Parts: sequence; C-alpha cells; structure tokens
Amino acid sequence: MDFSLILFIALLVTGAIWLLDGAFFAGKRAVKVQEAGKSPRDPLLVEYAKAFFPVILIVFVLRSFIAEPFRIPSGSMLPTLNVGDFILVNKFSYGVRLPVINQKVVSVSDPKRGDIMVFRFPHDPKMHFVKRVVGLPGDKIEYKSEKLYVNGKVMTQVADGKYDFKNGVSRNLSLNKFIEDLDNVKHDILLDPRRAANNTMKFEVPAGKYFVMGDNRNYSNDSRYWGFVPDSNVVGKAFFIWFSWDWSNGGGVNWSRIGTMLNAQNK
Repeated sequence: MDFSLILFIALLVTGAIWLLDGAFFAGKRAVKVQEAGKSPRDPLLVEYAKAFFPVILIVFVLRSFIAEPFRIPSGSMLPTLNVGDFILVNKFSYGVRLPVINQKVVSVSDPKRGDIMVFRFPHDPKMHFVKRVVGLPGDKIEYKSEKLYVNGKVMTQVADGKYDFKNGVSRNLSLNKFIEDLDNVKHDILLDPRRAANNTMKFEVPAGKYFVMGDNRNYSNDSRYWGFVPDSNVVGKAFFIWFSWDWSNGGGVNWSRIGTMLNAQNK
C-alpha cells in the first residue's frame, strides 16, 4: 500500500476519533467526572488520537506538498546517485498535486532537460523510479553507438577517466566516465566498453510525456526499454542528498555525500 495512502487513512482515523469524542462524548464524560469528584482524563484511544493527529498532519502536508524522502536502491544513476543515498524530492517544483490521487491542481513549471526526476513507474505505479529527463514532449531522441542525439544534435561527451564500483555482491566493474553536455546541463555518465553496441534506437516523445535515462547507461532500465513517462506519473524533482549509507566495504555512513545538492551539475 502507498505510504501516502497510509498516512491519509491514519489522518482520517485520528481526526475522526478526536472530532467525534469532542462532539458526543467529551461533555458527558466531563459531567460524570465532575460529579464523581475525580480529575478529568480522556480515554486512552482519544489521548492517542489527540497526540498523533497533529504529527501525522504535519508529516502528511510536508510529504505531499513540500518535500518527500526516497532511498536509492540501485546503481542505475551512478555516478550521480549511489546505492544507499537518501534523497529529498521537491514536490511543488512541477506543480501542486493532490495527494493519494496524484491529480495536478496548480501548474508551476514543467520538467526540464537534465532534471533528475522521481516518478511512478508507468507499468507499476506502486514503484518509484529516479532517472534523468532527456527528452521533452515533441523531441526526437536517437541513441546510437552509445551517443545521445536530441532533435538531430549530438550531446557531446568528454572523457573523464575511469569509475570503479561493485555491481551486486562481488562483481567489480571499471567503467569509462564521461561528462555529457545535455543542452548546457553538464553531468557525469558511465559507459561500459564491454557492452558497447552499434545499434540505433529512435523515439519521438508524445505530448504530455517525457523520455528518461539513467546516467549509468549500460545498467539502467529506462525509457529505451519500457517507453515514456506520462506527466500524471511525475512525483517531483530530486534536489538534495540528506543521508548516505555506503554498502561497500562492510557498510557505513558516507559522510562525504551528505549535503550534496542535485540538479546543480553544470560544470
């Protein structure tokens, strides 16, 4: 079950208990307590409802309209996002959406090329993915020989050394690192020379949809394989790493990544 839905149900239940008690039971209970000469005290269920309702309300509003935390479970966005990074997602940068039903009610701005975007996976909306926006509505995207073309223009790649990481439990990989210029948004990408392909993939982005790709190009399940992201599936724009746990070398806090700002990769 979606966590937003769980919060919403908890908010309704605690609020209803508090409201019903105040409307129908609190007054009668106060009279009985006064007649008995005892100190007034709410039933345990009502005490819990009064204590948790404000907390749940604050969390619900923050997660729904301000910022929501997500954990990075895979290496598809390496080297930008590591496995174990905990990110914050701006929930109003692309417009205000009603929680639970995810209906946009106020349009603020649209996703831009180069943004790191969190969205609900089109084929299973219960899953959240994080990828980089590559294609906007109406764009023609071509991926040929490990190079990206947008509307016929190649997105230049500049070699930037090697990047070593552990894929899974024990498989060590050494990939080529490049700085890609995605229409003036420069960011790091990884390419595996052992999986280089000469095939060409072509796409035209429909209206109201987006084409997304992972920065770890050979190890990303993205729009090249399952299609476009509808605007209705957009969750928000990733902007900050607030915590990071390094699963390699036995695990531990990765202090160097905490506080990293995202979507500020212009180099």
